[in-house]
Amino acid sequence: MKGKIVKVSGPLIVAENMQDVKMYDVVRVSERRLIGEVIELRGDRASIQVYEETSMLGPGEEVVSTNAPLSVELAPGLIEGIFDGIQRPLNQLVKKSGDRIGRGIGVSAVSHTKKWNFVPKVKPGDKVIAGDIIGTVRENEVIEHRIMIPFGMSGKITAVYEGEKTVDDIVAALEDSEGNSHFVTMLQKWPVRKGRPYREKTSPEMPMITGQRVIDTLFPIAKGGVAAVPGPFGSGKTVVQHQLAKWADADIIVYVGCGERGNEMTDVLNEFPNLLDPKTGQPLMKRTVLIANTSDMPVAAREASIYTGITIAEYFRDMGYNVAIMADSTSRWAEALREMSGRLEEMPGEEGYPAYLGSRLAEFYERAGIVKLLGSDDRTGSVTAIGAVSPPGGDMSEPVSQATLRIVKVFWGLSASLAYKRHFPAIDWLTSYSLYSDRLAGWYADNVAPDYNTYRAAAMRVLQEEAQLDEIVRLVGVDALSPRDRLTMEAAKSIREDYLHQNAFHETDTYTSMTKQYKMLKLIIDYYRFGLEALEKSASLNDILSIAARDKIGRSKYVPESEIETLDKVFADMKVQLGELKASETF
Repeated sequence: MKGKIVKVSGPLIVAENMQDVKMYDVVRVSERRLIGEVIELRGDRASIQVYEETSMLGPGEEVVSTNAPLSVELAPGLIEGIFDGIQRPLNQLVKKSGDRIGRGIGVSAVSHTKKWNFVPKVKPGDKVIAGDIIGTVRENEVIEHRIMIPFGMSGKITAVYEGEKTVDDIVAALEDSEGNSHFVTMLQKWPVRKGRPYREKTSPEMPMITGQRVIDTLFPIAKGGVAAVPGPFGSGKTVVQHQLAKWADADIIVYVGCGERGNEMTDVLNEFPNLLDPKTGQPLMKRTVLIANTSDMPVAAREASIYTGITIAEYFRDMGYNVAIMADSTSRWAEALREMSGRLEEMPGEEGYPAYLGSRLAEFYERAGIVKLLGSDDRTGSVTAIGAVSPPGGDMSEPVSQATLRIVKVFWGLSASLAYKRHFPAIDWLTSYSLYSDRLAGWYADNVAPDYNTYRAAAMRVLQEEAQLDEIVRLVGVDALSPRDRLTMEAAKSIREDYLHQNAFHETDTYTSMTKQYKMLKLIIDYYRFGLEALEKSASLNDILSIAARDKIGRSKYVPESEIETLDKVFADMKVQLGELKASETF
C-alpha cells in the first residue's frame, strides 16, 4: 500500500491514496524511511504523526504502510536497555549515526544475534495455555527472564529445545486441540496502545515501600496503585521520582523520561549504574529499563514513549514481577497531544488541550494495577504508575493537573516554599493525600506494629494543629501561646525537621526501613505525649524542651539500620528524664 504526501505541517503529514490503511498503522515516509503512525482517517486521506524530524519533506513523496500497528519487541535483552520513545536502543543509534540521531534509521530493540541460555520448565506431553512459563533465561545477576506462551496459543508440548538460543530460535513446539503445530520463540511483539490481557484485576492491599518517610508514613502508595507528583519548576519532582526508582521495593523499574530536559536523563544514566540496590548489592541498572525521549527529540515521539514504557512494564508484570513505572512528565506528554490535536484542526478544549485529554490520561493510568495473570498457575503481578505533572507556574487549576487528580489515588503535592527552604522531599503534608491509607492500615498493623496507625494519625493531627497555631503566631507572636500550644509547635517542628525532612545524598538518611520509621515516629510522638503529661503536673516547659534525650531524637535519622536497637535506649532515657521532671515537680 503506497500513498503520496499532500501536506506537511511539522510532525504531522497528510497523505492520499491511503484507503487500505487502518488507524494506528505504522508507515514509512519518503525514501528516507521515516517512521510514522496513522492517527486520523478521512476517506482516502490519512493524517500521520511522524516520530522523526520532517524538515525537507514535501508533497509527492511516497508513504508506504507496514500494515501493522506500532509495536514493541519483548524478549531477553530489555533490562539495562536505554531506548528512545519508539524503542530504538540509543547505544545502537550512536554506533550508526554518532551523537546526532540520523533520520530513518531502523534498529532492532533487542539483539537478534546474541545467544541466551534457555532453561526449560516444561517437557513434551505437558499441556500449556497462554501465559504459562515454559522456561527461563538469566538476563543478569538480578533478573530471571521468564519465557511465556504467547497470548492466543495453547495445546500440548511436543518438543523443547534447551541451550544457547537467539530470540528468533524455536525453544518449544506445541500442538493445539485441532492438531495444528505451533512454534514458540523467546520474542514476542505487542502493540503499544493495547493493554496486555490478564485474568482478573484485584484491589491493592500491600504498600510499595519506598524508604521515604513522608511517603511511607503519611501518604503511602499501594503496589498496583497510581500516584501523581505535581509541582512547579524547581520543587523536586524529578528528585522524588529518582528516589522512588532507586529505593522502592519493586522488582523492575521502567523510567520514562518524556519530554524532560536531557541533563535530567543524563543524571539517571550516570547515577543508576553506580548506585547499589540495597536488596541485591548489584547496580540498580540491573533491574531498570530506561525510555529516554527528551525535550529536544521529536515532539510526536513523546506521545508514544508513555505507551512504550507501560507495555514493557506489563510484559514483566505478566512474568509475576512487581513493576514500577515512572513517567516524567505527563505534562510534556499532554503538550505533544495538544500540538498534534492543533495540527489536526480538532476542536480545542480548555487551554488548547484536546477534549479527550482526560480519557487519554485515564487510558494510561488504568493499565496499572495488581492482577491475577494468565496461565495455569495462580501467580500475580503488578504495575505501579507514578506520573510527574509540571503545571506552568505551579498552577494546579490547569487542565493536565485537574484531569490527573480525577484519576489518581495518591497526590504528592510539591511545595515551592518548602523547596525554597531546602526541605526535601518538598511534599506538602497539608495538601497531599493518599486514598490507600485506610485500605493499607491492616498491613501496617500486622507487619510493622499494632499501634503504627495510631502514631501516624497523631503526627498528622500535630501538623494540622501547627498550621492553625501558625496564624496566631504571625499575629501576636509565639510568646502569646500557652505552654501546651508551644509544646505542640515544638513537636510539629520535630516532625517536620527530624522526621519528614530527608537528605537524599546522605548515606544513611536516603533510605529508612519501616521498622526504623516506626521507632523514629514513636520517639517524637511519645516525647510530645509525655511532655503534655509533665505540663499537667506543672513541669516547666523549658525543662521539657531541654532534656538530654531530645538531641538524640533529632539525630535518630542518622542512626544506621544495623543500629536501630539504640533507638529503644533513647526512648527509655527520654521516658525516664520526663518522668523525673514530673516527680520533681510533684514533690
